[in-house]
Amino acid sequence: MNNVRPKKHLGQHFLTDLSIAEKIVDALTLHQDYKEVLEVGPGMGVLTDFLLKKNLNLKLNEIDRESIAYLLAKYPHLKEDILEGDFLKMDLPKHFSKPFAVIGNFPYNISTQIFFKVLENKELVPEVVGMLQKEVAERICSKHGSKVYGILSVLVQAFYTTEYLFTVEPDVFNPPPKVRSAIIRLRRNDRTDIGCNDKTFLRVVKAAFQTRRKTLRNALKSLNLPLHFTDGAQFNLRAEQLSVEEFITLACQIEKATM
Repeated sequence: MNNVRPKKHLGQHFLTDLSIAEKIVDALTLHQDYKEVLEVGPGMGVLTDFLLKKNLNLKLNEIDRESIAYLLAKYPHLKEDILEGDFLKMDLPKHFSKPFAVIGNFPYNISTQIFFKVLENKELVPEVVGMLQKEVAERICSKHGSKVYGILSVLVQAFYTTEYLFTVEPDVFNPPPKVRSAIIRLRRNDRTDIGCNDKTFLRVVKAAFQTRRKTLRNALKSLNLPLHFTDGAQFNLRAEQLSVEEFITLACQIEKATM
């Protein structure tokens, strides 16, 4: 079996340190509550080898045909469980009728979109463990008041508890990326309903952060809110100063005011 050639256009950087691969797999903690796991972008199976040692029902999602051929040769018993295609376009409920975890060394060029995809399927995904760029990992896990706190922080933390686990240096990859990487873990919280439409919540958070240096009073003008709605003291704040809970409350207030 020849090794797979890493492809820049797919954001592939293959992990070569087996001890780190094992730590990533061991970071899955909720599998006593579920047995279904989807590995995104397995490449040459460095995580897969450790996942197969667990008592899990494993599926692999890979878009790279060369990697798929490699995986079929390495794991012929997984033939029916290798899902070819773009994770971002996948109809996940079609493949999973029960809750499942997502794990992977996520392709750096789509790592942010992967988390939006998870949010779309949050009722099916109780846990995510992933490697991604350090700066994106910090953004997802940061709290209000931080300069990297932003849209992704609020949207993810509304439905998941986030943990920054550890940093990974570039020299354990082939080819080495130009940035440091990090492992994070997301575990679904108990919130099933934020009290308003998810689309309203998304619209409010996006509007607030698109001009993050402005106060909320100015940043939210694009939402055409009723006159005097933004008179309150909280609208003198900037988006990064509001907690996730405060954003949820704000979105619910705006939905009621604009219905």
